[in-house]
Amino acid sequence: MGPYDEGASPAAVAALDAVRAAGPDALVAGARRLTALGEVTFSSVDGESSFHLDPVPRVIEGTEWDRLAAGLAQRVRALDRFAADVYGAREIVAAGVMPERVITSAEGYEPRADGVRPVGDAWVGIAGIDIVRAPDGRWLVLEDNVRTPSGIAFAVAARLVTLGLLDVPDGAGPRALEDTGELVRFALAGASPRGELGAAAVLTDGQANAAYWEHRRLAEAAGVPLVTPDSVEVTRDHRVRLRNGPVLDAVYRRSDADAMGDHVGRVLARAWRSGRLGLVNGYGLGVVDDKLAHAYVEEMVRFYLREEPLLPSVRTFDLQQGDALEEALDRLDELVVKPRGGYGGIGVVICAHAAREDLDALRGRLRESPGEFIAQELVLLSEHPTIIDGRLEPRHVDLRPFVFLGPDREARVLTGGLTRVALGAGALVVNSSQNGGAKDTWVV
Repeated sequence: MGPYDEGASPAAVAALDAVRAAGPDALVAGARRLTALGEVTFSSVDGESSFHLDPVPRVIEGTEWDRLAAGLAQRVRALDRFAADVYGAREIVAAGVMPERVITSAEGYEPRADGVRPVGDAWVGIAGIDIVRAPDGRWLVLEDNVRTPSGIAFAVAARLVTLGLLDVPDGAGPRALEDTGELVRFALAGASPRGELGAAAVLTDGQANAAYWEHRRLAEAAGVPLVTPDSVEVTRDHRVRLRNGPVLDAVYRRSDADAMGDHVGRVLARAWRSGRLGLVNGYGLGVVDDKLAHAYVEEMVRFYLREEPLLPSVRTFDLQQGDALEEALDRLDELVVKPRGGYGGIGVVICAHAAREDLDALRGRLRESPGEFIAQELVLLSEHPTIIDGRLEPRHVDLRPFVFLGPDREARVLTGGLTRVALGAGALVVNSSQNGGAKDTWVV
């Protein structure tokens, strides 16, 4: 099924037997029925609301997952410290580990956050890390997402639907998922001025947001209200409270509005700056998500934690550093080029699949504006059995696990996370918003 056949794992045999016993057509129909019943939706880039769940679960051995989870926790702790340093002393720059231009030229850098010290120095509360499995079986980090990563509630929905459709023997099923509501509350407590959770809320843009379904589900799971900017107000002493309700200690900010000066920022930012409100996640984290910063994350782990990275990154070229641009141009056919601030797979060029004239044009753009792009080694993603037109066929997958930072910056990792699958034959862009789907992820 490809360079790394995940379906051949001994731990996957029971799951695949259950898939065959149920029948592909019946499983697909059942998945559609259950996701529709749960009103599970996610808006794609063309505006259509849909959530495609492939009912063939991905299986990961427990010992392998435990090593992976340790690397994820380590990485997010380092990213959290990097955010604090960006808007503080910038010790990583002073030490010569990272050029300052990586910070100041990032589209998501927020100058108005300079000097902010959130309560508990809590910047990252919830992170979604996109990882891939290389042909040699190694796990590699492709991208880091710490602004408003989506997928937590979708991972739970995938579990409920998949276990509702498959009959697997006792002992062959997955480890139970942690209580996601409790994990959200854990992250909110880590950001709270009290150091423990008091009054809190999930803040959403409303139904126009692509992940509104998830916002609603996570607020319900955490037992906190789901609010919009219009349903909260700022008090004279720079606190945020629900209209006709309590003052909030912490807010899980799931708005796409990410600037301190926009309509949401005008409600939240002053209270956050003053230490009267905790945010999950803080403002200015676009600089951490920046794809050029990704080139330096392993050095962040060494610098901030004084540890060796447990989870490597896909090699990422800083095209303004040394001979990196010339090396990338010499090897362009072997690389993937991405705009630094892009998302959802938009603007990504998999050079091995590009037409010659498009590559020539790309070379010109890279020479003219190397700081606007990054290049990464092309990793041939692992493949997983996926139901396509009633048959099991190989499709490329990645994995988005979720890490939660709570009080004292303790890290907890949701078991498994959300496997994303590219539904097109040979496609390497697995984003849910571009003809992608999702799978349940079993840790056994």
